[in-house]
Amino acid sequence: MNIVYAKPKTKTIHGRNADGFSQVRIKNNTTESLACYIAIDGYKVKFRLPALRQSNWYTATDKGFTYRNFSTWCDFLSLHPEYAKYRIF
Repeated sequence: MNIVYAKPKTKTIHGRNADGFSQVRIKNNTTESLACYIAIDGYKVKFRLPALRQSNWYTATDKGFTYRNFSTWCDFLSLHPEYAKYRIF
């Protein structure tokens, strides 16, 4: 019997703050905790995202960055136990 894991259902939300800097957050649309990261310009933030919750906003440090400069990733925490040490949002 083969087990196939699908990618978790998430939504990446892009925006700009009041000062005009690009920002991003991830919304978890599953009923399980996820292991996630958000990266921009070589800086990566790893965290755990509980079921049906959103991460904090992560903001670029330069107005030259756009949504295209952000990299995001999430997968089921059960498949990546090394993420258990990272903080929860």
